[in-house]
Amino acid sequence: MIQLSKRLQAVAKLVTKGNRVADVGCDHGYIAIYLTEESISPYVVAMDVRPGPLDRAKKHIERAGLSGKIETRISDGAEALKEGEVDTMICAGMGGRLVIQIIEAQLSKIRLMKELILQPQSDLHLVRKYLRLKDFITIAEDMVLEDGKYYPIMKVTPGAIGKSQELDQEIMLSDYFGGLLLLQRHPVLLQYLDWKTQENKKIEASLRFGVTLTPKQRERLLEIEAEAERIEIARTYY
Repeated sequence: MIQLSKRLQAVAKLVTKGNRVADVGCDHGYIAIYLTEESISPYVVAMDVRPGPLDRAKKHIERAGLSGKIETRISDGAEALKEGEVDTMICAGMGGRLVIQIIEAQLSKIRLMKELILQPQSDLHLVRKYLRLKDFITIAEDMVLEDGKYYPIMKVTPGAIGKSQELDQEIMLSDYFGGLLLLQRHPVLLQYLDWKTQENKKIEASLRFGVTLTPKQRERLLEIEAEAERIEIARTYY
């Protein structure tokens, strides 16, 4: 039986049992193997745009004796998926802008799915904003700390088109920190807020070290100040 990392375990935990799954950017194929071994999914497609990672995934799948249960497929995002072929799409361990590109490129096909499990490595607020504006509804969130890094994970489902809301403070906080994480008073999110505050103080101190600030340094300071304000508002949930 395969043992997943803490991050991947959190991703797999959000998959609805019985759903057919596509793992986009499958890397070593560990999630596909786990979902099959644990009888969480009856059908998994492990996909990657690069032959190298897909070959590694194939070897791991063969070693696990699951070649007949997990299909591997070269695919640029969700391009190689057929409409209605899967219920769940996983995008984990990639940059947030790439996650957005993958969804946008096959949006009509992806909107036919029941759920997306996303774990962007960066630009979380851009991913959440994109999903909100495209009328996806966040139904579950988690956050884990592993090897000194923070990993937010979200489970979203297509909503009614045209229902997205205008931006207000609550939605802004949700975009940056995760609305459900805030409502849950998630302990790892609180750790992240503390860590981010300390990191920003270090950056601010290094920027103010010089006598004269460049325009870019001033802009960065303004970004840090804005983020500090958001963090303080987020802390009021705890």
